[in-house]
Amino acid sequence: MIAGQNRAESQTIAVILLISITVLLALLVLLMFRFPAMTWGGPPAIFVITDVYHTSDQFPYRMNYDSRVVLVHNGSIVAKNDDLRAYFYRDDMPIPAVITTMNGYRFIQTRHFGVQWIGGSGCAGDTWAPGEHLVIDFTDGTFRPGDVVRIDVVQKWSSVVISRHTHIA
Repeated sequence: MIAGQNRAESQTIAVILLISITVLLALLVLLMFRFPAMTWGGPPAIFVITDVYHTSDQFPYRMNYDSRVVLVHNGSIVAKNDDLRAYFYRDDMPIPAVITTMNGYRFIQTRHFGVQWIGGSGCAGDTWAPGEHLVIDFTDGTFRPGDVVRIDVVQKWSSVVISRHTHIA
């Protein structure tokens, strides 16, 4: 009887050992796939607001709250403009202007409430390379001096915020 009890304990231990080895191997296989980085500080600032202009873009350059936002690609990887969508916030409140593409040739004013035009080297083609600028001309009065302006750039196919930056206008 004692030998039977030992064998029964050995089988139980063997099953538990096999299950734990299988779980560990499954975790190792999952770790081989690249998952989005989870950072505690939120999304990185890849597309950075460098300035918000409040004066007219023609001489005599008067204050008209023109609300032109200048962005620069501060990352290291070329981004496809058609894969990006931008949401803007003023003092943490969303503004009613959603940019569904960062491609300047595919941007249509009538479909985008609150944005007059976009331009610059960053939206001139299919890609936005590091160091290139993009200018978004919002409806006059969208942003005023002292407003906290935030941009969230979202990857269209995954709906994940890939870049977030805040700037004081």
